[in-house]
Amino acid sequence: MLKNHIVIALRNMLRARVYSLINILGLAIGMAATILIVLFVQDELSYDRYHENSDWIYRVSREWLNTDGSSNLHLGHLAPPFAPLLENDFEGVVLQAVRFLGGGNPLMTTEEKKIQEERMFFADPDIFKVFSWKLIFGDPATVLSDPHSLVLTESAAQRYFGDEDPIGKTITYNNFGEQLPMKVTGLIQDVPHNSHFQFDMLCAFGTVEEVFGRENLMSNWGSNNYATYLLFPEGYDVADFEAQIPGFIDKHLGQTSSDQPQSTYNKLHLMPITDIHLYSHLDSEIEPNGDIAYVYIYTIIAVFILVIACINFMNLSTARSARRAKEVGLRKVMGAFRISLVRQFMVESVFYALIALLLSLLVIHLALPFFNNFVQKEIALDLFENQFIFVILFSIILFVGLVAGSYPALYLSSFKPASILKGGHKAVGDKVNLRSVLVVLQFFISIVLVIGVGIIEDQLQYMRTKDLGFDQSNLLILPSSGPIYEQFENVRNRLLRQPGIEGVSLASRVPSGRLLDSQGGAYEIDGEMKKIGFRVADVHIDHSYLENFGIELVAGRNFNPDLAIDSTEAFILNEIAVIQLGYENAEAAIDKKFDYGPRKGRIIGVVKDFHFESLLQPIAPIVFLITTGRHNLACIRYNPERKEEVLEHLQEQWSFLREGFPFDYFEVSESFDEQYEGEDKLATVVRWFSALAIVVAALGLFGLASFITEQRIKEIGIRKVLGATVLQVLVLLTKGFTLLVLVGFVIAAPLAYYGMDLWLEGFAYQGAIKVWPFLYAGCFALLVAWITVSFQTLRAVMANPVDALRYE
Repeated sequence: MLKNHIVIALRNMLRARVYSLINILGLAIGMAATILIVLFVQDELSYDRYHENSDWIYRVSREWLNTDGSSNLHLGHLAPPFAPLLENDFEGVVLQAVRFLGGGNPLMTTEEKKIQEERMFFADPDIFKVFSWKLIFGDPATVLSDPHSLVLTESAAQRYFGDEDPIGKTITYNNFGEQLPMKVTGLIQDVPHNSHFQFDMLCAFGTVEEVFGRENLMSNWGSNNYATYLLFPEGYDVADFEAQIPGFIDKHLGQTSSDQPQSTYNKLHLMPITDIHLYSHLDSEIEPNGDIAYVYIYTIIAVFILVIACINFMNLSTARSARRAKEVGLRKVMGAFRISLVRQFMVESVFYALIALLLSLLVIHLALPFFNNFVQKEIALDLFENQFIFVILFSIILFVGLVAGSYPALYLSSFKPASILKGGHKAVGDKVNLRSVLVVLQFFISIVLVIGVGIIEDQLQYMRTKDLGFDQSNLLILPSSGPIYEQFENVRNRLLRQPGIEGVSLASRVPSGRLLDSQGGAYEIDGEMKKIGFRVADVHIDHSYLENFGIELVAGRNFNPDLAIDSTEAFILNEIAVIQLGYENAEAAIDKKFDYGPRKGRIIGVVKDFHFESLLQPIAPIVFLITTGRHNLACIRYNPERKEEVLEHLQEQWSFLREGFPFDYFEVSESFDEQYEGEDKLATVVRWFSALAIVVAALGLFGLASFITEQRIKEIGIRKVLGATVLQVLVLLTKGFTLLVLVGFVIAAPLAYYGMDLWLEGFAYQGAIKVWPFLYAGCFALLVAWITVSFQTLRAVMANPVDALRYE
């Protein structure tokens, strides 16, 4: 029976090659798009689940609150004392508490190699009791127990030593004036790509304790640079632990200067390690994470594409109903039951779906390298190892074959033999309405996607062209070093003599970076000193920084290098800081007393608000101050016409100012653009898949146009005989489809507006939703519909009416 159904399906497919090709192609496009997105989503959801204890590993983050209870700063890192104190105070509950500290991009050297490592960390010796990274060589209990121990990944070992055995060899750590020999004691497999942070080498945390002193680390509550993870017993209710955290904070941090418990303004939060990649977007992360919102968006798009493909399949199947009507009639006359006809058509649908799936796998094989490059992943379609994907593929076949094939099967099997064999057929009920609804749904989805592309593009353009309040163009940022800031005036003068270099300054942070540094303080207002009740971020600069960046003063004056007091007692604030402090205006803040951290002085100037961080963040209160030893960035303004010679000169200078380190720099304007990479990718994904949706929807419209044309072929002949022009008949046949597209647009426009308005709420600064994306989407959908329908109906309109009426 099944063999007979397959043979008949194959014969019908070969008999209608063009129809079959269009049908299979539409399904294959929908399936390929869906499977690619499923692979992406599966990968995103798999992060950190390879650890054996993944369900019981939690990262601890630290949040500071303002006096009004609002969030001040939320870091994904802690101060160094937290981990050992949590493990000690909650013995038996916290099985292990471990820390990671970034190595600061050090220069790691051997006798033959000098490599700047961007993925090097100091780590506690117990990390292998928490995480399931696989050691190839070394005892996990002792491999990081001694100071200066070093564990390399296979890739790092290959870079430094090639095929030689790395164990026992020495690599020297060079950074911040430190030169520390590290002995390789372990070799580890490369970290899986689906980890929320990557590393190439791990150094023993005992090295940090040796350099800074263990006692100093245990009393340092201000250096929140240590990623901290806790391992809990299996089955433990973490909520019980969280309830005890305020008491822990008050015990170890005491009270604030206003006699309030520290837990009033300090919070610790726990997050499962498996949630970090998609749900954590704190003010500091080891690496940029993904976003669950984009997973939802991509999943919805995948469903949309598959639904459109199924609708397309239904419409194309029913469009051919006239050509199979006699087959159905003869089968029924010969005694075939309706269930057997339904089974025949369902088998054909599954057969089409299976062929489409095979074609989609070929498309995926060809597209996967480009897709991986776009999403920066290492996704593979392995049907033998990835059982989940195998289930998904089987489900797609059943979904497309059975669900999409059910309507054509029921429709075709409903034909009445007597009516069919008399020369005509009509299905039970008004089936055209259902097909019209399906086409409306197709264009509704397509229009929503096109509108989304337009609004995303608008927001990206708004962010890239918005005036940031300072001159971001032609600014190179280079890493500084001890030799640079120790002899900075000589360095500056030497650089300024180079034609093309227009400004040189030093800073702890530059625009396009995050404002993560801050201290407490007090300020004078109405003749008395008050505590600052909110976070004021600090930026340590030199005297030429504001001028170099084109930051405008609205009150007071700039730092003066001839006034020694400016380097010890002067502060410059931005406008929003002055407003939040309660001053009437910028002028009112000038010369008022201002204490910040250990420094006491006065406000000498107020700068106009500008966007230091990306437009995803609101403008934050900032204080600028002159210090020494905090400047890790050199800022060079250049003449764009002489950029190449400036870069050559800087490379030559940095070769001895940062001897051994590779020449590295970034541009402020490009750094701002890079922060919108996620939005760029979203726009690209929606753009491509909206194009696919339009293509597949056009195929569906082609199917409905074919069906309507077949139904009205004699009407067309009669109208032409009675004198109707080609244009009149064409307008008659297309106006119904125009109405369907307009109905789809009317439904899509408000829903797209609502959805994109929600998306825009994620930006602190957003452009207005304009009319043009809606007009463009509507006009584009109409144009596609008219072209598609006209292509199909013109053949019938241009045909000789005698051919249509010869049997009348």
